[in-house]
Amino acid sequence: MTTIVTDTKALTPEALESLRDRTRGEVFLPGEPGFAEATRIWNGMVDRTPAVVVQASGAADVVEAVRFASDRDLPVSVRAGGHNVGGTALADGGLTIDTSRLRGVHVDPEARTATVQPGCLLGDVDRETQLHGLATPLGFMSDVGVAGLTLGGGLGYLTRRFGWTVDNLLEVDIITADGELRRASRELEPDLFWAIRGAGHNFGVVTSFTFQLHPVRPMVHGGLIAWPFERAAEIQAAYRDITASAPRELAMWNMLIRAPEAPFVPEGWQGELVCAFAVCCSAEAGAVDEVMEPIRNLGEPVFDLLEEQPYTQVQSYLDDTEPKGDHYYWKTGFLAEQTDEFQATLRELARECPIPHAQIGTLHVAGALNERPGDDGAVGNRHARWVCGLIGAWEPDDGREAENKAWIRDSWERLEPFTSGNYINFQTADESEDRIRASYGDNYERLLELKRRYDPDNLFRSNRNLRG
Repeated sequence: MTTIVTDTKALTPEALESLRDRTRGEVFLPGEPGFAEATRIWNGMVDRTPAVVVQASGAADVVEAVRFASDRDLPVSVRAGGHNVGGTALADGGLTIDTSRLRGVHVDPEARTATVQPGCLLGDVDRETQLHGLATPLGFMSDVGVAGLTLGGGLGYLTRRFGWTVDNLLEVDIITADGELRRASRELEPDLFWAIRGAGHNFGVVTSFTFQLHPVRPMVHGGLIAWPFERAAEIQAAYRDITASAPRELAMWNMLIRAPEAPFVPEGWQGELVCAFAVCCSAEAGAVDEVMEPIRNLGEPVFDLLEEQPYTQVQSYLDDTEPKGDHYYWKTGFLAEQTDEFQATLRELARECPIPHAQIGTLHVAGALNERPGDDGAVGNRHARWVCGLIGAWEPDDGREAENKAWIRDSWERLEPFTSGNYINFQTADESEDRIRASYGDNYERLLELKRRYDPDNLFRSNRNLRG
């Protein structure tokens, strides 16, 4: 066995053997069988190599891994779904805790709660909760990890109805930097629980989440619908009008994209610019037609995939648009309003965009999240009504990575003045500290105080890091 040298202390064979003796799960070093799979993440652009990976079999393994890393000042990261665009799942030269084997979900239908292990993907949770006609607001793709999504705040198609994911978080078990297993809720360790709800990556490794569930019928109305780009100004204006009065059961993306090469796209339209909606309507069956009527009245789409389908299917129908291993780079922010100038800027950028698989657009999130105080959880951003973004995606052999990233950065300079605040989970690895501060706004200083209390040596720094 060779010695791996990190930025801090050598991981001697004796130390690694001791770690293996103290854990029930697997311990992997670079080059060993299992290491590549345990460090495979969604964004193929990320180039980070942990010095050691602990594939945890339970909370006790996480405790041992955290204590081992703390003794050697190794940065700690957690890989669950590995779907973060910035690659925060991997601690470069540090210790990565792989929780992907911990995928249990326990649903209590009477209490309407779900207790979820940290390796669960969204699809795992939706599958179990929908057996009882229940759900909690999660993301948009079934292979996103619940842990990472939740600790940064969490948003999805049900956010308009029920708020951020962390607005529905009741309790966690978390191992903090001192290697102690703590339970946190609004009553137990309330300061820690406050920080976890939006900045949790900075405070420890969560080994159990308990969520509040809500009635959501298993069959919803959703899918994709698109119109010619020549109608984009009209469709954008309609989107603004529809979202102004839409019931909270209706959630919609408005995207300017090139129509995919797919069987449902008519001949001659594949690769052409379109203005599209991605829709999830979770209204009761008798109200769906009325809710969907303003969309239907727009008429003459290029394609229309809106239909009744399982909620779990809506939660996964965007999976194929962002395959694991491709390269992803984007910039996003929150909007309080959509002006004519903002919408015109989106159209200009769509015409100019040199990235074939880019997505340019907005997601409506206004509703329940706006009704809580700005300091109800670290997540903040209670003013947000939409999320807007420039989403870049390309294959690893594209050959234009530098140009693609430069275009997104330059174009974001034209969009950012319309925004206020941003979502920490959508930040790329090269975001400035000012962007981190802007994510938390007035909650930032309190977060710094709590970071100094719970992680004074900044053990959990392989993230969008809080620096005191």
